[in-house]
Amino acid sequence: MTAAATQPTIAVTHLGCEKNRVDTEHMLGLLVQAGYGVDANEELADYVIVNTCSFIEEARAESVRTLVELAEAKKKIVITGCLAQHFKDELLEEIPEAVALVGTGDYNKIVDVIQRAEAGERVKEVSAEPTYIADETVPRYRTTAEGTAYLRVAEGCNYRCAFCIIPHLRGDQRSRSIESIVAEAQQLAAEGVQELVLISQITTNYGVDLYGQPQLAELLYALGEVDIPWIRMHYAYPTGLTPKVIQAIKDVPNVLPYLDLPLQHSHPEVLRAMNRPWQGRVNDDIIHQIKDALPEAVMRTTFIVGFPGETEEHFEHLVEFVQRHEFDHVGVFTYSAEEGTPGATMPNQIPQAVMDARRDRLMQVQQPISLKRNEAEVGKVVDVLIEQVNPGTGEMIGRSLRYAPDVDGLVYVKGTAALGQLAKVHIDAADFYDLFGHVC
Repeated sequence: MTAAATQPTIAVTHLGCEKNRVDTEHMLGLLVQAGYGVDANEELADYVIVNTCSFIEEARAESVRTLVELAEAKKKIVITGCLAQHFKDELLEEIPEAVALVGTGDYNKIVDVIQRAEAGERVKEVSAEPTYIADETVPRYRTTAEGTAYLRVAEGCNYRCAFCIIPHLRGDQRSRSIESIVAEAQQLAAEGVQELVLISQITTNYGVDLYGQPQLAELLYALGEVDIPWIRMHYAYPTGLTPKVIQAIKDVPNVLPYLDLPLQHSHPEVLRAMNRPWQGRVNDDIIHQIKDALPEAVMRTTFIVGFPGETEEHFEHLVEFVQRHEFDHVGVFTYSAEEGTPGATMPNQIPQAVMDARRDRLMQVQQPISLKRNEAEVGKVVDVLIEQVNPGTGEMIGRSLRYAPDVDGLVYVKGTAALGQLAKVHIDAADFYDLFGHVC
């Protein structure tokens, strides 16, 4: 009998962001390496690991719903991730079915946690200050489409934005070395990965803690030597997009001119209240610099509406900002008052109905801009990473360089091409969010 047959089987439910996804993939890799059977079916598994999110109230509600459903099904639950870190003193008491609690900096201990739970211990493994970050030596079982992988370059954050609880949940910034990141990129290239998505809390601050100054440009040049066609960057704060970084994007052929800029707002007074006063001075300048240096750049951003004290004048400033800069993709979130953050106790909290109306209006303002951007692709031949096939119609679905996984649109493709590979596609039509074409 094999080791896997004598060990309990484990299912993993992933919630939240791509940083959480990487943690999930490392836990899966460690469990598989240790001989545990990993089952996609929660009903058949002995244990269910729920890697939770606790960034905003909506994410917490989804995490709690998932835990309650599993508890009602009488599953043995291991709670990991941000909710475990956030509510380490309450969760085991409130969810009797939970056999273990694992914090954001302790997921590397998952095998030991399962072994202790099997021995009858109710395990609480939550470091007060998360310091761990996995490197290329830690096994990983990828859960993304075969052609794409997330590559974490750093963990944690040194900023203290007034709306954000991430530093409390993930700790201060800790960067991996350039050598470590490149080594993992080479491993992923050997697995056939076509697209790497660089992630961290603030990717443009990469290396400050390790090298004494940002080293993103140096990292991009080093990754240019790796045989992967697409390297995409997420969480590029505008102040870190120095001329040196912009030049690196321009110089390195496999670094896509795709920039995810989490701007959050445009008005200097709101940004000051958010504890991001430096950003208000540079937003317009950086966007113009990007457009001048990288005229083909695809720009995505996210905004928070309804931050305490946001007036109609502040909001109109944001509307005008979006109309003026014509971003390719915009995500809009209503402010969530998170306990333990300065924003939660600020005066002039905005009613939810007002926040919802502002979010809807800003998305309506963005829609024709997104359509215009997409329609500009019609008639072009572009590379599309093919990720799935509709079994009913045979139509293939993928993404062009304009679209990041999970957050942007898709390209619907007629014809035949290999899954997990780039294909040349003629774009025939467009709508607000997606493109439609055929294989050349």
